[in-house]
Amino acid sequence: MHSTTRDFIVGIFVAIGLGAIAYLSLEVGGMSYTGSGGLTLVATFDEIGGLTARAPVVISGVKVGQVTEIQLDEDLRARVVLDVREDLELSIDTSASIRTAGLLGNQFIALEPGGEIDMLVHGDDLDFTESALNIEGLISAFVHGSTEED
Repeated sequence: MHSTTRDFIVGIFVAIGLGAIAYLSLEVGGMSYTGSGGLTLVATFDEIGGLTARAPVVISGVKVGQVTEIQLDEDLRARVVLDVREDLELSIDTSASIRTAGLLGNQFIALEPGGEIDMLVHGDDLDFTESALNIEGLISAFVHGSTEED
């Protein structure tokens, strides 16, 4: 085999390897180049725990979007902006809750569709939210024996 042919074949394998590494890096990092989902929703929580931008938004365990922004609103509550697929038809009584994947896993937003006829549109607020469970607070209350009567 000639030197140029061998160099060409090695070059192809190196290019394929670099492409595979780039693809895996994007997948592991959670980045995507598919663009925005199209339907922007806003949920307000009292406590978001360790929720971060780019956290998944799921319905029945299926990823349908991601968290795009987290800010404080004028009432000093966490305002979380969700970007979900445009083809979803979510009723106005859809609820959002912050859940944890596994015992010590990452947090995500779980949407529970409601039963109303009217549907959410771009920019709507989710009225029904459930904040993150504060494990440290629960452990502290258990250890120190605080009760509701105190």
